[in-house]
Amino acid sequence: MKEDATINFLSKVKPFHILPDQEIRKAAQNLIQRNILSDVIFIHKEKTILDNVYILFSGKLEQYIQENGEKKLVKILESKDLFGGISILFNRNISLFSVKALEQSSLYSLSRDLFLYYCSRHPEFVQYFCSLYFEQLDKHPNLTTSTLETAASQNFLNLSLQDIFSREVVSCNENISIQKAAGLMSEKQISSLLIKDSQGKGTGLVTDNDLRRKVVSTNFPVYNPVGDIASRPLVTQPVQSLVFEGILQMMKHRIRHLVITDESEKVLGIVTDRDLLLAHGSSAVFLMQEIQQTKSIHELETKTRQLPVLIKSLLDNGAKAGNINRIITEVSDTVLKKIIGFALKEAGEQPVPFVFMIMGSEGRKEQTLKTDQDNAILYEDVDADRSEEIQNYFLQLGDIICTWLDQVGYSYCRFDIMAQNPKWCQPLSVWKRYFWEWIHNAEPKDLLFSSIFFDFRTGYGDRLLIDELRSYLFQTLGDWQGFFRHLAENALRFKPPLDIFGNIALKYDKDKKGFLDIKQPMQMLVDFARIYALRHKISETNTMDRLEKLRDLEVLDKHDHGELAHAYSFMMHVRLCHQAELLVDEGRDADNLILPGELTYINRQGLKEAFKRIRTAQGRMRMDLTHDIGIT
Repeated sequence: MKEDATINFLSKVKPFHILPDQEIRKAAQNLIQRNILSDVIFIHKEKTILDNVYILFSGKLEQYIQENGEKKLVKILESKDLFGGISILFNRNISLFSVKALEQSSLYSLSRDLFLYYCSRHPEFVQYFCSLYFEQLDKHPNLTTSTLETAASQNFLNLSLQDIFSREVVSCNENISIQKAAGLMSEKQISSLLIKDSQGKGTGLVTDNDLRRKVVSTNFPVYNPVGDIASRPLVTQPVQSLVFEGILQMMKHRIRHLVITDESEKVLGIVTDRDLLLAHGSSAVFLMQEIQQTKSIHELETKTRQLPVLIKSLLDNGAKAGNINRIITEVSDTVLKKIIGFALKEAGEQPVPFVFMIMGSEGRKEQTLKTDQDNAILYEDVDADRSEEIQNYFLQLGDIICTWLDQVGYSYCRFDIMAQNPKWCQPLSVWKRYFWEWIHNAEPKDLLFSSIFFDFRTGYGDRLLIDELRSYLFQTLGDWQGFFRHLAENALRFKPPLDIFGNIALKYDKDKKGFLDIKQPMQMLVDFARIYALRHKISETNTMDRLEKLRDLEVLDKHDHGELAHAYSFMMHVRLCHQAELLVDEGRDADNLILPGELTYINRQGLKEAFKRIRTAQGRMRMDLTHDIGIT
């Protein structure tokens, strides 16, 4: 009975009232009740980090802000009022308001994660908070000293509208029926439709809100021309405008859709308040949730292309390289799982357990903005009479997955190390044989394969297969030092790019510009961490995690670990900044070719110091692993 009463209460709370019954039930089951004594300030503006949204059950609360030392009331909160949502969505979880109990009060809290889950799955739910956010800005201009400055610090407001608007504009003649227009919006899964006159000029916009407010709620005839309900005139904004200017236009006209035009006033696209929410600062969580909700490869491609702008915003505002790598990897993992879900529907039910295995930088969770595919399929062993049938199924599946990965931005591997290659689509027993051969043969190609495939992890599927293969790897390595000597010998063929004077050694292209391929010195530290991790049977694949484990095992002392970790992180930061600049600012393909002459003095010195640390690490590896075979 208590649960039913909570469900009944929650079903009357905006915006939970618009959710399906099963979602309301789920929320009600996860509510936590707490009591607040009178006169207690339990949320402090700009100080309290919100892990929950709150719903007042009984009592009264005062929501306020301080302006010029003066307390200003925002709202008296009463039963069924909700608060905390816009702070989570728009202010990095930092409370926009202070909240004080005017009398003893009881309230419910709902976790931030579950709140974001509802925002990602139900557009009308998050729309409520978008509208509320803009209303608060309108009523409390001084709120900008918190919210908008925080957003600006994340480079959000200074983004150009051209970085975030939807370029797919669907239009129709103003004389078609409202019913046909609504059907077109439903078919295209869009929230607005551009209305054109007989000369093909855009004259108005019909939105899902127009359909609800002007048609559904008033029983307006659906066979009337759609032009009858269009919002006119078009509210437009030049494509070169900043996000802040777009927000002001939307606030001024109290609209949720803004038409973006070029210099000749040609319609280029439409930006929605939801687009603004997604573009906001560190909205990586929302990007991943948007990806999870995609229904086609084309839609998935559109969402994935938003990643560079997000990453550049984070880099511009001091995000650590390791955190950026993890965000890129989380997005890539989310994209991969979505693609495999689509592919399994097309290929049919899997005949036996399998793993889509990822290696290389993705296997190490060190992806940058320039990455290609390194993947394979590992499946359960089957009887010989089924082997051809089973492999054919997984080859077909691998071909679909790799094709779609390439389509959304993860280019084909130039060495064909992909699941669509029969060599890399094999049962567990064959993979074990591969590993044994690479360890014991130690030919150049074997060392190459081991450097790629031994940084493996699960991308999708049965992790027990990966666990068994990793266990076999460590068992086969044993204490045999020959393999590690070969790995070390191969790694030491490459020297840090420093000349005899300690300056950065450059390469030159046809234009005679001196450049540095930043990936090469980074690879030296990757090799160092991998060799020692394999030697000490460390299962982590990430370079920073491997270095940390080596410190914990006292293979590296605290000082050496700190210097190597800093060197790797610094080089990764320079690399990511370079790639983000090329993609976002210059509209060029990302690469790893740094021009040291264009770096700041501090960054050039930082690279030199990083390369010296690599030289020291290689000296350590030479002493530990190769001194008895005469490598100098």
